[in-house]
Amino acid sequence: MTAPVTRAATIYDVARAAGVSHQTVSRVVNGEPGTRAATRERVQSAIVALGFRRNAAAAALASRRSMHLGALVTGMLESGPSTFIAGAATAARQAGYVLDIVSLEHAGRDAVHATDLLDQHDLAGVVVLGPSDQVRAALTAWRPRMPVLVAAPLEGDPTDPGAHTGNAIATRLALDHLVGLGHTRIALVGGPPHWASAAARTRTYLETMTAHHLVPLPVITGDWTARSGYVAGQTIDPTTTTALLAANDQMALGVLRALSERAIAVPEQISVIGIDDIPESGYFLPPLTTVRLDFRGYGHHAVTSLLDVIDPQRTHAVSAPEPPRLVIRTSTAPPPQRAQRSR
Repeated sequence: MTAPVTRAATIYDVARAAGVSHQTVSRVVNGEPGTRAATRERVQSAIVALGFRRNAAAAALASRRSMHLGALVTGMLESGPSTFIAGAATAARQAGYVLDIVSLEHAGRDAVHATDLLDQHDLAGVVVLGPSDQVRAALTAWRPRMPVLVAAPLEGDPTDPGAHTGNAIATRLALDHLVGLGHTRIALVGGPPHWASAAARTRTYLETMTAHHLVPLPVITGDWTARSGYVAGQTIDPTTTTALLAANDQMALGVLRALSERAIAVPEQISVIGIDDIPESGYFLPPLTTVRLDFRGYGHHAVTSLLDVIDPQRTHAVSAPEPPRLVIRTSTAPPPQRAQRSR
C-alpha cells in the first residue's frame, strides 16, 4: 500500500491557524512592519507548528526580484577559489538565495562567452573572483543588466605601493619569518603573471627583499600547480639558496617532492614556506610553514556586500574575514651556517 503524500503547509493554512489574513502572514514572513507584537507571535507560533516554509520562487514572483546570484570564478579547481565559493554559497543560502556558478579555465579565455551566458539568466547580481588579464578585459567591455561585484579580497590599488592588501601582508609575513630566522638568500616560486594575486605576491617579494637590504633572486614562474612547483624544485641550488617561498601551498608541495628526490633535506639544508594554509599543508612531509588566508570568509563577505547593493534596506550581522596569519610548522629553520653556530 502506498503511503499518502503529506501536503506542505501554505500561507493560507498559517493564516487559518493564527486567525489572521494571509496578507498579515505575508508581512510577518517578509519582515515587513505594521503588525502588532501579539499578532506577530501568534503567526510565528503557527508557522512553527505547521512546519511552514517560505516559497522563495513565489516570493521572487511577488517582489519581481530574482533569488539567484551568479558567480564567475577563475581556477575553480584551486584550493583558494573553491573555498571562496563555499563561503559565498553559504552567505547566499543564509540570505535565501541560490548561487549559480560559471567556472573559467586559468587564463580566462572564455570570459566573454561567460558574461554573455550570465546575461541570459535572471540573476539578482553577480560576484566575480580571480580576475586574470583576460577576465579584466571582458569585464571592462561588459554592460551587465544586474549589479556586479568584482571580489578582490587580496588585491589593492597596484599603483599604491603602500596598499596593505591580503596578498602583500601574507607575502611580508612569510618573508619576515624567513629573514627573522637568519635567511638572506631567499628564492620565490611565483604564480602565473597574468593573475593579479600572483603579480601582487611577486611585487611584494621584490619590495620586501629590498626593504630588508637583501638582493632578490630571479623569480621562478609557476602556474599554481604542484607540478610547476616540482619543476621549480629541480632547479634550486642549496649552495646559493637557503630558503624558498612558494606563492601557494600546492606549489610548495611540488617543491618538497623535488627536494626529497634530490636528497636535499628540509629544513636542514633549505627552508620552504607557502601561502594559503590549505587543509593538507599540515600533513606534508615535513609539515609546511605557511600563511593562512581566510578564503571562506572572503567569499562570505563578498556575497553579503553584493546583497547590500541589491537590497540596501536589508539588515544582517556583519562578519569580517580573518586577517592573514603565519602558521609555523617544521619546514622552516635557521640557515645551515647559523644552525651550526647555535649548537
